[in-house]
Amino acid sequence: MKLDRLVKKAQKGNDKSYLMLFQQYQEDIYRMAYVYVKNKDDALDIVQEVAYQSFKRISTLRKPEYFKTWLMKITINCALNLINKNKKVIRLNPDFEVPTAAEDEDIALSLSLYELMDTLQDTEKSVILLRYYNDLTLKEVSQILDIPLGTAKTVLYRALEKL
Repeated sequence: MKLDRLVKKAQKGNDKSYLMLFQQYQEDIYRMAYVYVKNKDDALDIVQEVAYQSFKRISTLRKPEYFKTWLMKITINCALNLINKNKKVIRLNPDFEVPTAAEDEDIALSLSLYELMDTLQDTEKSVILLRYYNDLTLKEVSQILDIPLGTAKTVLYRALEKL
């Protein structure tokens, strides 16, 4: 079934249509959330929160063709809210944390990428993630983040220079 029809049915209250829509994008939502929070459990919590928020607010979506963009924007907002909430939590001793990664992966490289991404501002991180992890165009990135296209380009190049 076409995306537009599913969105319109979901907006009229059809739960099955909404579920079909959400299931199409839940892996993308999880990946985006995981890159922000770097924790499987928190990322799953964000997926659940996005499901709730998007179901509750699907009637506010004006253009059905931007459903994925709209979901990604909700995902980013939920992830940033969780990060800000967790900043208030004081960890006892971070030296005892053990990175959990497959033995094949280059752990040093993945840790340095995470550290580099953490040096970026939230907007810069969002632009990089949307552009390179989700393969979105700069126009789509600017729509998701609700910033002008020129600003998205500037933020992208500034972030790349920092990295």
